[in-house]
Amino acid sequence: MLIATVSLSAHDLKKCAVVRIRTNYGTMDVALYNETPLHRDNFLKLVRSGYYRGVQFHRVIKEFMIQAGDPNSKDSSFTGTLGAGDIGYKIPAEILFPTFFHKKGALAAARQGDNVNPERQSSGCQFYITQGRTFNSQELDKMQIRLQNMYNDPKFQYTEEQRLHYQTFGGAPHLDGGYTVFGEVISGFEVIDIIASVEVGSNDRPIKPVIIEDITLVRNFKK
Repeated sequence: MLIATVSLSAHDLKKCAVVRIRTNYGTMDVALYNETPLHRDNFLKLVRSGYYRGVQFHRVIKEFMIQAGDPNSKDSSFTGTLGAGDIGYKIPAEILFPTFFHKKGALAAARQGDNVNPERQSSGCQFYITQGRTFNSQELDKMQIRLQNMYNDPKFQYTEEQRLHYQTFGGAPHLDGGYTVFGEVISGFEVIDIIASVEVGSNDRPIKPVIIEDITLVRNFKK
């Protein structure tokens, strides 16, 4: 409950759309930010079409993140490397750091690397949810220096709220500023931990498939 309380104190989620991700390992509710409308609307479009039904979390890295959305993962007979499948289009970046950051439970869009995608456009279908780990003050100071260099702003500092999340609940601060965070888990945090702990094989693919049984709209957004 404390995670949700801290989150709400910094960002009002009452007008956000909420979707329910039901997996064979449990259910998570996720709020989609109104401030990232391109990603929100695309995700809702795919949810309404049933696109994610049967898709797997194909890449799972404990203390980092769980990733899904590759359409090839719907084919249970596919034995090749997952992660390269797409839907045929990209979404312009809506990176709103430091407003939205990679705290535990952050929903963000996967993308190709900067070398082939300098504009940091997002995949039209693949997403990840951060688990991460906790960071101490010294580690966050180092992350802060990285961001100061990235933004050429020596005065940049993590907020007290961001430090609280990273020190107490965890996350993946090394991703901040590089990917579009467009939502956050509001219930079902334990499911992130369960999925992140499954046994994986090559390319971090779960040995036993982690399947999205469905994603449904619980509440639409308000303007």
